Amino acid sequence: MNLAQYLERHAVASPDHPAIRFEGRTISYRDLDRASSRLATALRAAGIAKGDRVAIYLPNVPEFAVSYYAIQKLGAIAVSINSIFKTEEVRFLLDDSGARAVVTVDELAAFVPPDCAALAHRIVVGAQSESGFDAWVRRGEELLGEGGMFAAVHCEPEDPAALLYSSGTTGFPKGVTLTQANIHGNVASAAKYSGYRADDRLAVFLPLFHVYGQNYIMNACVLAGATMVLFRRFVPDAVMRAVGEEKVTVFFGVPTIFIGLLSLDLAQYDLSSIRYEMSAAATMPEEISRRWTDSFGRRIYEGYGLTECSPFACYNDLEEHRFGSVGRAVEGFELAIFDENDKEVAHGEWGEIVIKGPGVMKGYWGRPEDSARALRGGWLHSGDIGRMDDDGYVYIVDRVKDMINVSGFKVWPAEVEQYLYKIAGVQEVAVYGMPDAEKGERVAVALVAKPGSDVTAESIVAYCRDNIAAYKVPAKVEIVKELPKSATGKILKRVLREQAGE
Repeated sequence: MNLAQYLERHAVASPDHPAIRFEGRTISYRDLDRASSRLATALRAAGIAKGDRVAIYLPNVPEFAVSYYAIQKLGAIAVSINSIFKTEEVRFLLDDSGARAVVTVDELAAFVPPDCAALAHRIVVGAQSESGFDAWVRRGEELLGEGGMFAAVHCEPEDPAALLYSSGTTGFPKGVTLTQANIHGNVASAAKYSGYRADDRLAVFLPLFHVYGQNYIMNACVLAGATMVLFRRFVPDAVMRAVGEEKVTVFFGVPTIFIGLLSLDLAQYDLSSIRYEMSAAATMPEEISRRWTDSFGRRIYEGYGLTECSPFACYNDLEEHRFGSVGRAVEGFELAIFDENDKEVAHGEWGEIVIKGPGVMKGYWGRPEDSARALRGGWLHSGDIGRMDDDGYVYIVDRVKDMINVSGFKVWPAEVEQYLYKIAGVQEVAVYGMPDAEKGERVAVALVAKPGSDVTAESIVAYCRDNIAAYKVPAKVEIVKELPKSATGKILKRVLREQAGE
């Protein structure tokens, strides 16, 4: 068992089929496998062996896929580093994982500290030196000989394949250890549920260092022998024009991307090739999902999971789509709703979403106590609050840490946000808690208005007073130009909370 065998299989069966389209370039499955083989050979010659950690600190460039599959061929462990991280964040991940090598680009190399204990090799895309990525690939070519290939080593199902670090919203990030079996099973489910075909062209602008981009998109794409149309980042006009030019058939996003697209004049683009849209990584507001379906006649499929379960655990839905739900457990998975005593609650009642299934992580790298806490009782405890209906459909209420306590009353930000998205002038909104000496916390709102909208803070408060309970009405509404977001487009409420606290 080895994830790189997906690539090797298609390099033989369909060698000339495009694996990656990137900025006018085509990289075939043969080309991708050959480059990965050469890099794997050079890494092995440099002493990198099965079980060693190799970090990938790259934006969305083809070298990410080359590096990832080279690492897999060796049976080493790919450590993904967020490409917007800076020196101290990079230092923590390299030291925590014990990475022996890192692959990066010229503009990020300056953020790789020179004094990480285990780090022996820096491989830099764009560097014209012995440390350059191309130099390493040439070295591997010399060692392999003309036409030589590096066959993926055998791995056991429980061998770690990847370390993806949690977002670190509380404390330091934790390395989520995903095994070969975790990723194999999850990728197969992703390809099945989204119906990937070899002739599909997948828009890939979500970051490959994130579990959604890495497993659900890249690994599942290679499993199916399809084509990634790769973008460095999401630039709306450039991406939407490329959809028509590249005949993109599958479009992945997160809620904030679909919210933004609804405010554009999409009639100016040729989107006729798209057959399927999917959203994940954050909860899709029901109002946005309905608006998209009304506008385009297609539903946005939704997935739910966590980095800790590889990530795909829940899907809405192969049989019946229900607005507002993230769907039902996918094949092999089991979801339940637990109370604070880890006892299952009745259908319709809310509690913590817990997960069992083949994608659930081996544990947090080097953190046995955190692992035991997250996996207690044989269930992965998600930290998400939700409810389940009689048919097994799950509805996300919110994150535990985002709940606002107003004089003992619980306010779930997602509920208030659902109401605010009904206001015509609202483009994006984030509801969060701010400290209050009298009530403990009060509800606060940061809001991006649509261009030309006359929405005001006063009109938002008045709307809330007319439509929701008094304790949920925001004490503060701020109209802002943009909301703080992660590299995946997830709104960072912790940043808003920190600013409110200051």
